[in-house]
Amino acid sequence: MANIRSQEKRNRQNETRRLRNKSLTSDLKTSIRKLEEALAAGEPADELYRDAQAKIDKAASKGVLKKTTAARRKSRLATQVASST
Repeated sequence: MANIRSQEKRNRQNETRRLRNKSLTSDLKTSIRKLEEALAAGEPADELYRDAQAKIDKAASKGVLKKTTAARRKSRLATQVASST
């Protein structure tokens, strides 16, 4: 346990950020999974693709994903969507 007040505050901030990042990551994974399931079933996935793309962008802007990781994921999803139609 921390003995220094600034470290105690830092621990509280880290916990808050961890929970926020966990929520964003979980939401992102869910939207990507729904998109991939729709593509596997042969359903139209344009709306799901836009939703997943927006969530990837949001995660990148919040610092949960690196910019290049976000771009790579969007590119791979776009390729999957294009090949399914």
